[in-house]
Amino acid sequence: MKISTRAWIVILALLFISPIFGVVLADMVGYHEPLDVAAERVGLEDWSEEINWTPFFDYTVPGLPDEIGYIVAGFIGIIVILAIGYIANILVSKRR
Repeated sequence: MKISTRAWIVILALLFISPIFGVVLADMVGYHEPLDVAAERVGLEDWSEEINWTPFFDYTVPGLPDEIGYIVAGFIGIIVILAIGYIANILVSKRR
C-alpha cells in the first residue's frame, strides 16, 4: 500500500485548511452539531463533560489554540486510518 505524493499533498492541504471550516467559520455562523441540537430539543442531558474518555474533547488539545488542536486531532485521525488500512492490507495479503 503506497500513497502517491499527490495524495499526500491533498491530504496535508485538507488537514491544514480544516480549522477554517471546523473552527473559524463554524464559530462565525454559530454552527452546532445536528445530534446536539436534536438532543437539546428532546431534553437530553449533556454528559460529555463528565464522561470524557478522550484527551481531544471537541477536537481540541489542552493548552493549544483550537485551530492547532484541530490539526493535531486530524493528524492523529489520519495516522489511525492509515494504520488500520496497513494492518488490513497485511492480513489480506497473508490470506492469499
